[in-house]
Amino acid sequence: MPNKNIVIIPCYNEASRLPLVAYCLFLAQNDNTHLVFSNDGSTDNTLAVLETLAQEFPKKTTIYNLEKNTGKAQAVREAVQYCFGNFNDFKTIGYLDADLSTGLDEYVSITENIKSEVVCAFGSRILKIDNHIDRKKYRFLIGRAIATMISKQLEVSVYDSQCGCKVFSSEIAQKLFKEQFISKWLFDVEIFHRLISMYSNKEMKNVCQEIPLKSWIDVDDSRVSTSYFFKMWQDLYTIRKRYNSKD
Repeated sequence: MPNKNIVIIPCYNEASRLPLVAYCLFLAQNDNTHLVFSNDGSTDNTLAVLETLAQEFPKKTTIYNLEKNTGKAQAVREAVQYCFGNFNDFKTIGYLDADLSTGLDEYVSITENIKSEVVCAFGSRILKIDNHIDRKKYRFLIGRAIATMISKQLEVSVYDSQCGCKVFSSEIAQKLFKEQFISKWLFDVEIFHRLISMYSNKEMKNVCQEIPLKSWIDVDDSRVSTSYFFKMWQDLYTIRKRYNSKD
């Protein structure tokens, strides 16, 4: 049974990429965080690897298994809904990439920002003199172009909307993940749109905190296909049209 924090970890064909030592060390030392692995119809040995980990830490891990691949957005959404249907009394819930490009300890640190009126806190790959952000140059340049476009669409200054480390208060998460998402990969943008519709653009600075990461490591073998780069702009347009019509 989870205690304070729940972390959803979407997995699709991650058997060879899961940093099991890091997961085991964290689970052995942390009693306030429950890991929920959402296996998104993996066709490799991911489920078996997760089951081995869950057997070692049965009270701190849960596997939510989808028979067919649905995409990251639905894998996260269904797992969130599963948690609300099966667990009680958790303060925060969020998601993190399975390769732990952002570490679990840093995720837990970000959860501490959920308090008072802050309902959402997320990691940001801002390169500073006192942190370590290992990101390939071409991904950085593409990411900055996409982030700039997203900020203009949201009319809110978000440096890194697509970082895969986000935490929410349990109350707001239940509302944010109620409806299905339009895009399999740009659902982070939809989450920001939903927050804006609940609070307003001006209030976002009070209810959301963007936290510069201390460390982030660019892991090879991205789950997003290169061809999606061209479809992404259509997704952004469709998202903007959907949420602007609700204003």
